[in-house]
Amino acid sequence: MIESPTSLSEVRLLIDGHWTDGGDQMAVLDKYRLTPCARLHVASHEQARAAVAAAQRAFEASTLTPYERGAVLERAAAILERETPKLVAALQTEGGFTLTDAQGEVRRCLQTFRLSAEEARRLAGEMVPLDGAPQQGGRLGFTMRVPLGVVCAITPFNAPLNTVAHKVAPALAAGNAVVLKPSTHTPAIANMMASSLLEAGLPPGLINVVHGGADVAGWLIDEPAVRFFAFTGSTEVGRSIQQRAGLRRTQMELGSIAFTIVDDDANLDQALPKIVAASYRKAGQVCTSIQTLLVHRSRIGEVEARLSTLVNELCYGDPSEPSTLVGPVISLAAAERIERWIDEAVCRGARRLAGGARQGALVPPTLLADVAADTPVSCKEVFGPVMSLVPFDTLDEAIDLVNATPYGLATGLFTNRLDAALKAARRLQVGGVHINETSSSRVDLMPYGGSKDSGFGREGPHYAVREMSEERLITLST
Repeated sequence: MIESPTSLSEVRLLIDGHWTDGGDQMAVLDKYRLTPCARLHVASHEQARAAVAAAQRAFEASTLTPYERGAVLERAAAILERETPKLVAALQTEGGFTLTDAQGEVRRCLQTFRLSAEEARRLAGEMVPLDGAPQQGGRLGFTMRVPLGVVCAITPFNAPLNTVAHKVAPALAAGNAVVLKPSTHTPAIANMMASSLLEAGLPPGLINVVHGGADVAGWLIDEPAVRFFAFTGSTEVGRSIQQRAGLRRTQMELGSIAFTIVDDDANLDQALPKIVAASYRKAGQVCTSIQTLLVHRSRIGEVEARLSTLVNELCYGDPSEPSTLVGPVISLAAAERIERWIDEAVCRGARRLAGGARQGALVPPTLLADVAADTPVSCKEVFGPVMSLVPFDTLDEAIDLVNATPYGLATGLFTNRLDAALKAARRLQVGGVHINETSSSRVDLMPYGGSKDSGFGREGPHYAVREMSEERLITLST
């Protein structure tokens, strides 16, 4: 059974199938009350090294077939589904998730596990037509997909169940062993996922969990047995990991300033509810949360008026209350930074159409207009419940504004013109373009990843299992 993280529960390390005390301890906070809710065990250097060594041994000893790997993932999904109430409670407490966000996180995690189970069973190579080359008659060639070995997953706080699933489940589906280092803000949820895999029959050592900060991540990166790094986080940290990884393979899902475009012909009845949901779910702490809404100048007045009403009506506060739609951000420090950025924008002429005073780690859903382009809420990733309205005159101008940033994760465009949709698809320098959806439109089976400083590689089980395996050529001569 998965243990629920109760008051001051112990969140230990998982090394070679054993739950282990760490070399040090730290408090995990309830994100709304800012009081301790768990005690986190932090790995020592020796424990980080031991986790990698255990993973390598388990990988070398594993005899799981693709069918068996799929069966383990299916059983783990069923266990996680059984434990949904405990997972939701953990997400609300240590993640600050509202009930709606927490339930959605669990549903998506189950989908990711089940998709990965399917991919485990059908991962295959292809025939190579060698006899189509001169003097190769009678020779057969084919490829096969083989696992890499030890995969290190370093995951963030904002999707502490499903983002972890998007790294762990495809890695196991491909036949690898995993060392997971989750965020210290949301560690118990990762342990609950690992526990489900052990209960589902995954051999000990194929999943290991070590907790800690940048030093622990650095120790894992320095372990030569790790063959692949799957990272979601800031561009700055991702750049450092990439430099230290050397020739080892990586998948980087990094920072973003996400835009959505509302063109002059957009159906606002369709667009505005999606825009509000995409901007403020998870308190705006999603890489693709709409930070800047680009609106055709002919529609800016109507959009401003209607969005002001919608955002001001959002219920925010205690995430344990079922009516709450926007909960706290991840820490008091993050809330204070977001507040400073909002205040700076207002001091420089921005109009606050919705929002209000910060309450601890709770930042009210904020809507701004007339924001100076060089203020942090415009040119840096806010990662909070803040959206700015910016008018444009032509679609080309809007596309240029998106492309001018160093990031390129995803962009939404609301239009009913096919030529506008195709222009955006061809010109936007981002990993995903979503027509009549927002930048935050993601389905877990789709390829997901960015370009430029938003990283490279693709999540989505079908795509991730190929990133976490390699192609081997086999030829047979008679």
